[in-house]
Amino acid sequence: MRVLGIDPGLTRCGFGAVDGGASRSAVFVGAGVITSSSADTIDQRLLEIHTGLEQVIEEYAPDILAVERVFSQNNVGTVMGTAQVSGLAIVLAAQRGIPVEMHTPSEVKRAITDNGRADKKQIQAVVARLLGLAEAPKPADAADAVAIAITQLWRGRGTVRLDRTGAARTSAQAQWADAERRARRSREASTSHW
Repeated sequence: MRVLGIDPGLTRCGFGAVDGGASRSAVFVGAGVITSSSADTIDQRLLEIHTGLEQVIEEYAPDILAVERVFSQNNVGTVMGTAQVSGLAIVLAAQRGIPVEMHTPSEVKRAITDNGRADKKQIQAVVARLLGLAEAPKPADAADAVAIAITQLWRGRGTVRLDRTGAARTSAQAQWADAERRARRSREASTSHW
């Protein structure tokens, strides 16, 4: 099985492809980044990322796309750009009939290093060791995308639990859905007082 990991970002969108081997091993296929200039307008930046993602998906022909899901960030602008690029990747996969899975950063850190708070250097070192590389793919966004792909290989599409609607979710996805529900209820409660 080939997994293409995507570390979405508007300035740098990392990608990394790995093939699943025997005994939970992963074989490095390729990695890199797609960039857009902050000097360009948002429509041009998204078009650049879209075009790059389309080429990467066509080149690597993944069986599944694994995208990082941002759980929370303080910088709203960064979250918006990340969400927009995530949407592009998901739509491109859907157009090709490629299944999509999402993983939070802490889920990836736990899967790769057994530590949900690992820093980027720890993740890069483990990724290089797991893949038998002299060093992790560069830049860091590419290494992160490879880590996302490895997480998908190891976690697979199996369910950890079902949400209230009966949909299969990993524990991180279930936590995300619960947080979204709580936030929605909180917004509804605060607007109903007006």
